[in-house]
Amino acid sequence: MKDNILSNFLQLSVPVIIFIATIIVAFIFQKLYQNFIKNSSGIMKNDPTNYKFVGHAMSAIIYLVGFGWAIYEIPQMRQVANSLLAGAGILAVAAGFASQHALSNIISGLFIIIFKPFRVNDRLLIRDTMQGFVEDITLRHTVIRDFENRRIIIPNTVISDEVIINFDFSDDKIVRPIEFNVAMSSDIDLIREIIQEEIAKHPLSLDNRTLEDIQIGKPKVPVRVIGFNNIGIIIKTWTWAIDASKAYELSCDVMETIKKKFDEKGVKMALINKNFT
Repeated sequence: MKDNILSNFLQLSVPVIIFIATIIVAFIFQKLYQNFIKNSSGIMKNDPTNYKFVGHAMSAIIYLVGFGWAIYEIPQMRQVANSLLAGAGILAVAAGFASQHALSNIISGLFIIIFKPFRVNDRLLIRDTMQGFVEDITLRHTVIRDFENRRIIIPNTVISDEVIINFDFSDDKIVRPIEFNVAMSSDIDLIREIIQEEIAKHPLSLDNRTLEDIQIGKPKVPVRVIGFNNIGIIIKTWTWAIDASKAYELSCDVMETIKKKFDEKGVKMALINKNFT
């Protein structure tokens, strides 16, 4: 009796140990791999997109091999596995129909990784309503973090068929236009000088001029009068930054400093007449 109990205990303990070991190995692998991605992306400036997708694939393989081994170590399940193996053709057809949607997501994910319409950390606009940064590309879905720190989970097959705007595609640099409405009596040359000075000295501002532009004397910060309206003069400038988030920060900063400089120099901003229709 005791021998039977001991034998059954040993038979059950082996698959349980394998099952637990699989979870531990997968957990350790994920932690080490995440540290590798962080170090590689931070030090060598590598694109983490491929690394993350491969990490998800490796984790899936670890779970499949470990759980499959654990199940096979159970004698009763081994007989079931042998029976299923005999009818593998029928099982494969059934599994193919059952996993068709999951497989299409995996294939779409592979296409995203290979052709790179977007990468991890790219800023996307989808359907004119969903906007955020790509946080992860898994075997089944793409995770986007919006500006409210919420996660938008989109199946890979869906996002592959969407028309998206990638603000960071190919060249991460981005231009952000800024407009000012100033009083009709304003000194345009003074306004141009203030705008160019405040933008040029900002640490996030990039000089996007070509060598030819510099040689012919084009300013680093272009400032143009683009029109007039009932409230004054419309003046427009363009700021360049390394990416969309920096461009937003740059535009907010320079609008504040330019407004303060306008007040200091006596430049009047045009005010909208509430009675005007």
